[in-house]
Amino acid sequence: QVDYILETWQAPSLLQEYYAGGWHYHDKDGRPLYILRLGQMDTKGLVKALGEEPLLRHVLSINEEGQKRCEENTQEFGRPIRTWTCLVDLEGLNMRHLWRPGVKTLLRIIEVVEANYPETLGRLLIIRAPRVFPVLWTLVSPFINENTRQKFLIYSGNNYQGAGGLIDYLDREVIPDFLGGECLCSVPEGGLVPKSLYQTEEVEISDHIRLWTETIYHSACVLKGAPHEIGAEILEGESVITWDFDILRGDVLFSLFHSKLAPAAMRVEMAPVPAPTVAGNNVQLIDKGWVLGSDYSQVESPLVCREGESIQGSHVTRWPGFYILQWKVHSP
Repeated sequence: QVDYILETWQAPSLLQEYYAGGWHYHDKDGRPLYILRLGQMDTKGLVKALGEEPLLRHVLSINEEGQKRCEENTQEFGRPIRTWTCLVDLEGLNMRHLWRPGVKTLLRIIEVVEANYPETLGRLLIIRAPRVFPVLWTLVSPFINENTRQKFLIYSGNNYQGAGGLIDYLDREVIPDFLGGECLCSVPEGGLVPKSLYQTEEVEISDHIRLWTETIYHSACVLKGAPHEIGAEILEGESVITWDFDILRGDVLFSLFHSKLAPAAMRVEMAPVPAPTVAGNNVQLIDKGWVLGSDYSQVESPLVCREGESIQGSHVTRWPGFYILQWKVHSP
């Protein structure tokens, strides 16, 4: 079916509107150029609205189109062109992109593409990689063939500008305007998928339960007067703390604290306290005698998390010490 996907597959209108990717001229070697504005794409919303299968079929159709364009460029330039180039812009990438069903979908797409299109990617340019990118890379890189990984070029911040950056691989006149070039780019900007387009939550809830039992994720019950807390010792500043959790019942207030003092519950091992595996068996780390503003401080504004929400986020630490993530019942 993969061989005939261009003839049989028609992307849903929702995918055409919110999938932030498209073809854009070619690179200096004559390879067709595909631009994916992943940081601007609501991957979580797309998975919730469409499911995994349409996204997989769409990516397969992009690969088929890439092969077709290679054949066309071979005729145009009079030399064999067998691979294409992909430019991935990560501006806007955040923990929402690391929503675990979305990552699961991404891993399956990588697996199928690697199996059906070996050696068709000539170069992958990843630009404007933010601090959270290493988390995503750690999750997906083990599933990418070593030969393919060697074709990746990763630029953080504005390092893609100037010598050694995009100008080495793309002619100046085709560099998109949103990357500082002069070429108007018709690739869709993506945007948030309206929640009214999401599919039923029933399958998702069953997935949550399975994920708790089969992965590193755990469940905890937060009671009035008994918050749930997880601690981590950070040995140097500029580290990244990330979180990913779901609220199944009630509203919860999430906070992040820092202290130079080791909580009593962490002093034995001087290491992060694991989350409990049994709901209701929560953990409290902040010593009852501690004074906020003196013994510990709040480093993230409290976030009200509503019932049914899936929350992802990250924090770049300024100081070494002990960081405590806290969930407690929200009382309006």
